[in-house]
Amino acid sequence: MSTDGHLVIVGGGLAAAKSAEHLRLQGYTGPVTIFAGEDHLPYERPPFSKDYLQGKSEFDQALVHPKQWYAVNHVNVRQATSVVALDPVDKKLRTSAGDTVDWDTLILATGSAPRRLPLPGTDAQNVYYLRTVEDSTAIREHFGPGRRLVLIGGGWIGLEVAAAAQRAGTEVTILEGAAQPLLAVLGPEISPHFAKLHTDHGVNLRCSVKITEVATQNGRAAGVLLADGEVVPADAVVIGIGVAPQIELAQAAGLKTKNGVLVDSALQSSNPDIYAVGDIANHNHPALERRVRVEHWATALNQPAAVAASITGTRTEYTELPYFFSDQYDLGMEYIGHAPNGSYDRIIVRGDPSVREFMAFWVNAQNQVLACMNVNIWDVMDDFKALILSRKGVDPAKLADPSVPLGDLF
Repeated sequence: MSTDGHLVIVGGGLAAAKSAEHLRLQGYTGPVTIFAGEDHLPYERPPFSKDYLQGKSEFDQALVHPKQWYAVNHVNVRQATSVVALDPVDKKLRTSAGDTVDWDTLILATGSAPRRLPLPGTDAQNVYYLRTVEDSTAIREHFGPGRRLVLIGGGWIGLEVAAAAQRAGTEVTILEGAAQPLLAVLGPEISPHFAKLHTDHGVNLRCSVKITEVATQNGRAAGVLLADGEVVPADAVVIGIGVAPQIELAQAAGLKTKNGVLVDSALQSSNPDIYAVGDIANHNHPALERRVRVEHWATALNQPAAVAASITGTRTEYTELPYFFSDQYDLGMEYIGHAPNGSYDRIIVRGDPSVREFMAFWVNAQNQVLACMNVNIWDVMDDFKALILSRKGVDPAKLADPSVPLGDLF
């Protein structure tokens, strides 16, 4: 593949900026253009449910690179400009500004968008979804003593926003349809520990509830109406019910899609001149031997290096295991691996969840470890990776025993 043609990156987040960075690091000499839909340089999103939301960091700290970096590395960032049409045959695209641009190789890094709740009142002025810096700034303005914030959804975003709001003295209620928060992600053995974390900090956690609408007064949310007729009062409402990959452009261009853009082990799409990275990439993972699509920071951070290597001459498979992290109150956790519902037989716990210092292992019927999580215990990630990749059946009793070094299990 040529290293001097016009390479276009569609998207303005971490994956886009890292794609440009690794292309230059690996010797790509041609022009590189990033089309960023937002009127910002590419930035990372985790701070907007963590430090930035808590007022502990500034927006500039979330930028992947400062403005000068793009100038020095001859990367053209077209801010506030989206790609609205893509022609993979003639290798042209049309932008929201109305111009047509030729390209030789293209990387899709369009990310994901919050799923919308199709209920009355969700379009009220003080109802929010969290995705952008503007969203985070607006939500933060509703924090503080005497203010009531209702979160619809008890996933990672909902719990992190709840922690930030509660720490600011806000009266917080979480409304979750499942029996526990994070139930689908962590399972019934682990999710109750995160529920207790929030209730111990004074959050009103309401599970197994059905929401019928957001009650409004004069165009503003005043509460959330439940199916039993109760109205949970609110001064603001944040909806966090997951995200969906933004694949409309790929679909219109005729790329193969299914729960994202279908890519091979090297992140190449059904068109050999188009790659996909980050949230949208439904990746044929060579280590896991299955397709995975991961909506987390580490994927956007790490996949671009493999794509850049493939574009500059050496086809490179992406082999990193899925990884994510979360910070809530005094709890920090990391999770690595892939253990969706139905893939594991049981969860083995090592340590003491009651003091929030433990590890958890998702294990299949052959006692192979599929995924691991550490809570307030650090420097174990290398052992976790080795344990998963070994595919070795482990002794469950030893896995649960803190006195047995993890390195002895693989």
